[in-house]
Amino acid sequence: MTTMDIHQILKKLPHRYPILLVDRVLEIEKGKRIRAIKNVSINEPFFQGHFPNRPVMPGVLMLEALAQAAALLSFESMGAELDDDMVVYFVGIDGARFKRVVEPGDQLTLEASIERAKAGIYKYKARASVDGETAVEAELMCTMRKVA
Repeated sequence: MTTMDIHQILKKLPHRYPILLVDRVLEIEKGKRIRAIKNVSINEPFFQGHFPNRPVMPGVLMLEALAQAAALLSFESMGAELDDDMVVYFVGIDGARFKRVVEPGDQLTLEASIERAKAGIYKYKARASVDGETAVEAELMCTMRKVA
């Protein structure tokens, strides 16, 4: 199994601050699954407005963090490095359920497994949790495209 630190993640993903939402990859089983973490800090820019009196990580950003972890799994499985001409796009999110708020100081564990890869569409079963308690779960679908 493979791990990745932030320097290796930056070689695989095009995302940068403030939208890079994966801090470390704990394990990757190529072609199968990934487990990564996002350390949630009060210094995140979205907490200024969501919400000033009770900071909560937006659900859409939890889904984005899961999508970034899934993209890392796909790139690592393909043996691909960051390519300025290649972009991973969401094509669907099914069955998203939010079950726990995520607050500053939490460590979000991101897990995704490849359910299917067909005709350039990847489908993942994904779950983010804090201390073993599910925060969000969903099925994510993505595709990779070259941009001109």
